[in-house]
Amino acid sequence: MKPSWRIILLWTLPALVIGFFLWQGTFASATSSLGGNTASTRMTYSRLLEYLDAGRVTSVDLYEAGRTAIVRAVDPELDNRVQKLRVDLPATAPELITKLREADVALDSHPANNEGAIWGFLGNLIFPILLIAALFFLFRRSSNMPGGPGQAMNFGKSRARFQMEAKTGVMFDDVAGIEEAKEELQEVVTFLKQPERFTAVGARIPKGVLLVGPPGTGKTLLAKAIAGEAGVPFFSISGSEFVEMFVGVGAS
Repeated sequence: MKPSWRIILLWTLPALVIGFFLWQGTFASATSSLGGNTASTRMTYSRLLEYLDAGRVTSVDLYEAGRTAIVRAVDPELDNRVQKLRVDLPATAPELITKLREADVALDSHPANNEGAIWGFLGNLIFPILLIAALFFLFRRSSNMPGGPGQAMNFGKSRARFQMEAKTGVMFDDVAGIEEAKEELQEVVTFLKQPERFTAVGARIPKGVLLVGPPGTGKTLLAKAIAGEAGVPFFSISGSEFVEMFVGVGAS
């Protein structure tokens, strides 16, 4: 049994959303203006000044126009191993340069990574396009599946036969053996030909007539004869074709 379009969308949409956030996280880190010189541990600016006074800082790299610093410092809590730390610098920090010079710390400034910004923009643009394309593809595929949302909208594309001519070529005289049914349906013909006669006295035209009988007894021929007598268009569609539009292949 093939899964329905609802089940497919139920599993696909969360997967696409999760994939989008994973893409954003991975792509953002890969195209960061810091390049490969990143640090997962953050340190406050005041803590940086304390490290400078204690002589623990070995080098400082400035990024993002001096707003971010990647600091290499000796951490006594980690057996004096050099640790890479990220510090968000204030807009104005004149004492920092002075302390760096006094401590003789290696200082390097890196320009903005425009290429990373371009790739970040393209990454943010490409994934929504892929997401929309995937949803469109799933909707098109689900429209062709039994019970899909497109089946109801394809009603006009069904195999119903439509005869627009004023005369169907079949009259009551061509239908034999069901005289009683023809007499009862004569009023329906009058309804179709002269509805004003009934509406003038407040009568309501019937919504339809149900013809019941085993196959081959002339139900379709009788309906065609009604359209021929009244001179109205004639539609013809089998029950299996109607069911097929909504739940797949119907009864043969």
